[in-house]
Amino acid sequence: MDTQDLAARIAAGERRALARGITLVESGRADHRVQATEVLAALPRDRQALRIGLSGTPGVGKSTFIEAFGMHLLKAGMRVAVLAVDPSSARSGGSILGDKTRMDRLSREANAFIRPSPSQTHLGGVARRTREAVALCEGAGFDVVLIETVGVGQSETAVAQMADLFLLLLAPAGGDELQGVKRGIMEMADMILINKADGDLKPAATRTCADYAGALRLLRKRPQDPDGFPKAMMVSALTEQGLEAGWADMQALVDWRREAGFFDGTRAAQAQYWFEQDVRAALLSRLETGAAKQAMKTLGAQVAEGALDPSIAAARMLDVLGADFGAPWVDPVPDSP
Repeated sequence: MDTQDLAARIAAGERRALARGITLVESGRADHRVQATEVLAALPRDRQALRIGLSGTPGVGKSTFIEAFGMHLLKAGMRVAVLAVDPSSARSGGSILGDKTRMDRLSREANAFIRPSPSQTHLGGVARRTREAVALCEGAGFDVVLIETVGVGQSETAVAQMADLFLLLLAPAGGDELQGVKRGIMEMADMILINKADGDLKPAATRTCADYAGALRLLRKRPQDPDGFPKAMMVSALTEQGLEAGWADMQALVDWRREAGFFDGTRAAQAQYWFEQDVRAALLSRLETGAAKQAMKTLGAQVAEGALDPSIAAARMLDVLGADFGAPWVDPVPDSP
């Protein structure tokens, strides 16, 4: 594969090349990982999209909201990319990858790109390589990248570590003010959107919005939030009510963070976070090769037989890993005198 040619075609905005690039970064093959790194390194560095993460429980209407919101952004003259993460089966490992079928209008637009991806074994509501897929979409010149997580609970907040804005979608009558005070995903959200605020559900949506607005006032104020944020508001993906006001609030929040210096600082912290995650993932992969794999099998069998305590076996496994790494790492760039 000519990685430089692929990177050039992605930078030119070719959707087919972008899809191929995402397939490349999602691959677990060692040679594909090398090629993916080359493609990412060759992309333009001066392009920056607004990254918006969206999370919520299954059935809250994330895909329907994304289509309506994406169409609103397209009308404003923007190019929109959607990365939809689909849950993988714990038994078969397969995924339906059907989120795109819910966005038939958006999928037909020339300035929109929709890519469903399996979560595989990665926890946190996103796929392991979603962050790299976001970088590819930025390199392709998209203005907004929407990251739709799998249907998640209160503790899956990984998407907040790759997004500039984190939106939490809730359904009407989804809980009272006590539910809103609970820590976890609630305190990570920049905006809480009560979806399906139309028809017979509108009164329930109004009560739910009031409950969560009150709960947000009880949370400790974050330094990266201006007055009035985080906030709760009602939207309807069906009637498209609240989309314009919601987008205006998102822009106001991003503009304030840029002026206050939080925007770039947050991105730098996110980059460091994913560096550490990649190192951890690489270390775990060492357990599947060479002497470490055999040691895991042997020690695991001894633990299963009751001949060895799990904590003792873990300590011995760490000794094996230490020997496997060999000499300690030395910084190739010594400190200046």
